[in-house]
Amino acid sequence: MKPLSLLALVSMFSLGPAAIARAQEPAPPAKPPASAAFKVTVVISRSQGEKKISNMPYTLSVTGTHASLRLGTKIPVMMVSAMAPADGKSPQIGPLQYQDVGTNIDCDIKTLEDGRFMLNLSIDDSSVYADEQAPPGGARGNPSFRSFRASNALVLRDGQTGQLTSATDKLTGETVKVDVTLSVMK
Repeated sequence: MKPLSLLALVSMFSLGPAAIARAQEPAPPAKPPASAAFKVTVVISRSQGEKKISNMPYTLSVTGTHASLRLGTKIPVMMVSAMAPADGKSPQIGPLQYQDVGTNIDCDIKTLEDGRFMLNLSIDDSSVYADEQAPPGGARGNPSFRSFRASNALVLRDGQTGQLTSATDKLTGETVKVDVTLSVMK
């Protein structure tokens, strides 16, 4: 134990026994800095049976505890009146509306004990079906959209990969899997 300065002794005596006890307590163990940096890689893969259709990787650099990624475009969709006009002509064509298509990822990281980290992830992924994949019953000439949303927590260590979720599209039989890899930046 190192000797206390005269100023520290005078301060402790003026504050009472509680200050003396606090001065003698060992320092708490060091925690990882709140400004730790992480690299989170999210891979959204699609497959039809054993055939891999796509593998889309996204990387988020997380400084602190939160990061978001927004990537997409707006697709124009022509609106058509459902009722035929009284004069028997073609249905009334209305204005264009735009449908958002793309990927949104939100990630929150919490440091746990023993070098583990809890990742809370929310993923919203949408796309346009290719013409040959479009589900039956779609309006002719209009695009069909598919969407995938998942929100869950995953506990990982540095360098570890885990599967966040897996789901199958009931119309096409296509399976979507989300794998997540965590790397602590040094």
